[in-house]
Order: sequence, then C-alpha cells, then structure tokens
Amino acid sequence: MDRARYEELNSKYREKVNKPGDLGFKYTTVSGEPVDILYGPGNNDTNDFFRDINFPGEYPFTRGIHPTGYRGKVWTMRQFAGFGTPEDTNQRFKYLLEHGQTGLSVAFDLPTLMGWDADAELSTGEVGICGVAISSLKDMEILFDGIPLDKVSTSMTINSPAAMIFAYYLAVAQKQNIDFKLLRGTLQNDILKEYIAQKEYIYPPHPSMRIIVDMIEYCKNEVPQWNPVSVSGYHIREAGSTAVQELAYTLADGFAYVEACMERGMDVDEFAPRLSYFFNSHLDFFEEIAKFRAARRIYARRMKEKYGAKNPRSWWLRFHTQTAGCTLTAQQPENNIVRTAMQALAAVLGGTQSLHTNSMDETLALPSEKAVKIALRTQQLIAYETGVINTIDPLGGSYFVEAMTDKMEAQAEQIFREIDSLGGVINAIEAGYFQKQIADAAYRYQKEVDAKEKYIVGVNEFVEKGEKIEIPLLNISPEVEKKQKERLADLKNNRSRAEVEECLVELKQAAIDGKNLMPPLIKAAQSYVTLGEMVGELREVFGTYEESAVF
Repeated sequence: MDRARYEELNSKYREKVNKPGDLGFKYTTVSGEPVDILYGPGNNDTNDFFRDINFPGEYPFTRGIHPTGYRGKVWTMRQFAGFGTPEDTNQRFKYLLEHGQTGLSVAFDLPTLMGWDADAELSTGEVGICGVAISSLKDMEILFDGIPLDKVSTSMTINSPAAMIFAYYLAVAQKQNIDFKLLRGTLQNDILKEYIAQKEYIYPPHPSMRIIVDMIEYCKNEVPQWNPVSVSGYHIREAGSTAVQELAYTLADGFAYVEACMERGMDVDEFAPRLSYFFNSHLDFFEEIAKFRAARRIYARRMKEKYGAKNPRSWWLRFHTQTAGCTLTAQQPENNIVRTAMQALAAVLGGTQSLHTNSMDETLALPSEKAVKIALRTQQLIAYETGVINTIDPLGGSYFVEAMTDKMEAQAEQIFREIDSLGGVINAIEAGYFQKQIADAAYRYQKEVDAKEKYIVGVNEFVEKGEKIEIPLLNISPEVEKKQKERLADLKNNRSRAEVEECLVELKQAAIDGKNLMPPLIKAAQSYVTLGEMVGELREVFGTYEESAVF
C-alpha cells in the first residue's frame, strides 16, 4: 500500500464527511466503544496475516477452528426447554426433535438450580415455573423416557448442583444399558460465573472448584465425549457487562479451571479438548462478530504458549451461543423475532458451533410451542436461505471487523493483567472486582437509554401508546407443584432408608477425605437419594457462601 497516498486521501475524505450526525444518539457500540466513521487498510496494517488471521482451521483460529466451516457441518441447533413436570418437558423434547432440532438443552426450575427438593419450604411457588423440576432419579427417568441417550447430545444448564444432576443422568444411561463412553453432551457447571453474575451458588468458591475438578477428572476417564464444563459468558453479559468484559471474564474463568486441573496433576491435553464455552450474542452486530473472532485467537495463544498444550484440539475454543435474553422487550414482542434473527446471524458469522435462539415471548413467560418453533425456524432460515454457509468467515478481511477484533484482544489482555494483579479470579471475586465493573457498565448503558442516546425500538422510541399484548403465553398450573410433591413423598416412602443413609455417609466421608465425589454421587443417585439430601450432606462439610456487598 502507498501509505502516503492513503493518508492524503483519508484526510481529504474526513474533511468532507466529519460532521455532526442528525440523530441524538451516540455513534458507539452497545458497549460504549467509539466507532470511527470509516475504516480502511490503515486500521489493519500492523496485522501479520499468518500470525494473526491465517486460514480457517489454522492456528490461531481467528477465522474458525474447522477448515471447512459450515460447508462441513452446520452448527448444532439447540432450543432451551424445560418447564413444569418432567412429563411436560419430555413431551416438549419430543416435539422439538420431531421438528428438526439436533440437540436437547435442559432448563431447570429455581429450586433445582439452588439444590432444593420440590418439598422444601423455600421451593414453594417456584416448582416447575422457570424450568423442569428435578428432585430425584425418578424425575430424570421420566424426563428422558423414550429418548435414547446415546442418540442425542444433551446440554444441561445447571451449576451449583451440577454434579448431582449429572449423577442422575449417568444413572439413567445405566438403566438404558448405555456405555458412558457413548454419551455426548455438556454441563454448564461454571461456578465462577455464578459468583460473578448469576448468583446461584451454594458452597464457597474453593470447595466449589474442587467439585468441578472432580467432575473434569471423572469425565476424562469415564465419559470421554462429554464436555464437563461450559464456561459461560452469557450470564455475565446478561448482568450488564460490555462485550469485552464478557470476553475477558469468561476466558479468565476458563483459564482458572485449566490451572486448577493442572494443579490436580492432570496433563493439559488430557482434559482441555473437552472444555467448551458459552457466549451471548448481543445487539451490536459487528462488535459481536469481532468478539467471537478475538476469543478464538486469545484462547489458542494462551493454551499453546502459557499452558504448553501440544494437541491442536486443546487450542480450539469450542463454543455455544445464545441470543441475548436481556434485549427482549415486553413492548411490541414481535420485534423480538427480528432482534433474535440479527443476533443469531452475528453468532453464525462469528463461527459458533452451536446456537440457541430465544423466543419472542420469553420476557413475558416461558415460551409457547409456537414461539419456540419460530425461534427454531429462524436458525433454519439463516442456514438454508441466506447463503451465509456457502463460504467460511465471509467478513474476514473487513477493515472494520479486523480492527475491532484487534482492539478487543488488546482490551481483554489488559483486563487479564488487572485480574492477575488481584491474585487471580477467586481473589478478584472475593474483592468484588467483577461485580463493580459489571455494575458500572450496566449503569452507563442505562443512562444512555434514559437520555435517548441509544434507542430501544418500542421502549424509548417508536412507542405505541395503549399497546395490548396479543400473543398466547404459556402458564404453569399450581398442579405441577402438587404433583411433584406427591411423587417425592411416594419415592421417600418406598425406597430403602438404610441404603440412603449408607450413601450419604459415604458421600460425606469422600468430601472430608478429598476423594473424587462422582462415584459416591452416582451410587447415591442409583439409590434414589434426593437432590436436596445430597446437597445438604455436602453443605455440612463445605459450608455456604455469602457475598460481600460492593458499592
């Protein structure tokens, strides 16, 4: 490039067009990053193609981890499903599979997420409301009735009690006479992001990390096709973070798990290929695409250069994406179909391996069957009607996208240094670092919306007065809680109490002795020990966590 001529023309161009915009909103990304009026080769001339971008399937995988992109395999289309009783969700699973979904993704209700049985006092009014209620192996047997676990890939969004829920899943596989080595799927099981953003934690950080390392170690040896952790930035973004905070905090959490496993004595190449990640796809189209590309590059470099991974699969950032629930609006809910489509397209252009599209009614209730089908059809339309799968990384080489990718990488590296200066992720959690940074980012964005520097269609601009919501909503009957309590009471009356007590004693002793917790948890699951009983036994050993307020 003739640099002098480029700078001359660039300067003349900016003199002509660098005028105030006629709109009141800021020309910044959703994350508040300034966006230049024009990008050109001058924004990217420090890039070394083979070092920083390279071909798809080649280190550092900026353009994707697979050389064939979606030509080789279209992303897995998952829809998050779970409500009411296990029978209700089992029917929804079968409905989705019949309509072309290629993987199951389980949503659990709040009591399950917090490790409480359906009959616990704190569960009252919440059983089956925001997901499926699972209190025992019996519930899990019903949930997957008629669904062969060796034929589907199952993702489960569960964190604090993930080990217990996984034990139930493995026990169901045993009842179906399925070899654990044939099971494919993912547990979210990312406890660090719970302390940072979602707040569904039970035990303090250090014992929680021990449980996760136990699970990674067990899966490495016994369930080799399973992803034992899906390091989740999704909830960090939903809590109000910027795109680069989501990127950096997620990868920092992932690196913390890597280091904990290596401290246990595991070789990085023994477990790293089965780690997966989970990102949010938000509204700023190009910022999201750049985020995904930067994430792959940062991850590959860190895994290879810092942790010494030698297997190229250990360098791959494999990730699932979900469109941004926090961007859905109760006002003019049909607009959410359009928002979701654009967010899904950004995830696809960013190279996701798996995708969930939110339903238009999810800000109002659990999604109806019609809304779920529209969300699934959105993915199918993108895959088979837009042409985006025809070529790999079609936006690679874009001056704007490459500049944003470079900028996000540099900003993320700065955040890593801040976290390291605090003594690592757990120390930063306990110091309130993440919580404060996310709160500040959320407050900035809300001020911009309130000042109409950022528009939300149908909310602070293009508003319809007297609007009436006319879409059908899914309602959960109070009978769900009654039915679940009755089932649980029947289970407790007909199981062997002696076996239950024996299993709980073994579980508690394993926790005290530092042994891997998965074998005693599986044994307890097989004996129909309930979720609350297992969680409670470990609570006696590990205690509970209370977050310090940060202002």
